[in-house]
Amino acid sequence: MKPLPLTLEGVLFDLDGTLLDSAPDLYAALKRQCEEEGAPVPPYAPVREVVSRGARAVLRCAFGQLGEPAVEARVDRYLELYGAVMGQATRPFEGIEPMLDQLEAAGVRWGIVTNKAGFLTDELLRRIGWAGRASAVVSGDTLPVKKPDPAPVRLACERAGIDPIRSLFVGDDRRDVMAGAAAGLYTVAVAWGYLDGGDPHEWNADAVLDTPDQFARWLRRGQAVA
Repeated sequence: MKPLPLTLEGVLFDLDGTLLDSAPDLYAALKRQCEEEGAPVPPYAPVREVVSRGARAVLRCAFGQLGEPAVEARVDRYLELYGAVMGQATRPFEGIEPMLDQLEAAGVRWGIVTNKAGFLTDELLRRIGWAGRASAVVSGDTLPVKKPDPAPVRLACERAGIDPIRSLFVGDDRRDVMAGAAAGLYTVAVAWGYLDGGDPHEWNADAVLDTPDQFARWLRRGQAVA
């Protein structure tokens, strides 16, 4: 495990699967769409695994056998259904709230870099009571590119006023590690997230951690956060 920056200015997080367990609501929307069409409802586990990849990946779990045009044709309705239930069952993973409190108490700025569309990101943060709390929020359509491109991470650093060399990027997907590393941040892969079927130990992250509590203890031990 690579040593932490001696002075920690900021921590940037992926959203779905890292800070928030949003899979229950994403699955509920898919279930409703299947019921509308009289289609079989897929099991929860394989849907949860891919939700970090967005609406199309979720829809493929139920309609992929019909081909990509059929998946694409269902995206708008799926987003409508998701918007109706978004935030109802979504919760921060256990230990996330106290970990964020710890960062804020130490004067460490934190932000969000997600591939989720901005209108969904902003509304979800409002519904869970996090609107305005993060120092920077960069969504999947803020720029013409998204993770694994490093540009959204760099933009979040600029908006939060943090030095990439003195900051962490934390995520549950290989794309998070790729984007954070290319932007010059210390990268943390989290095993508590969705993982997209992958093994975070194989992503060349600077650190791999199992729970938000472990993450918070690790920061204290590294004296990055008092």
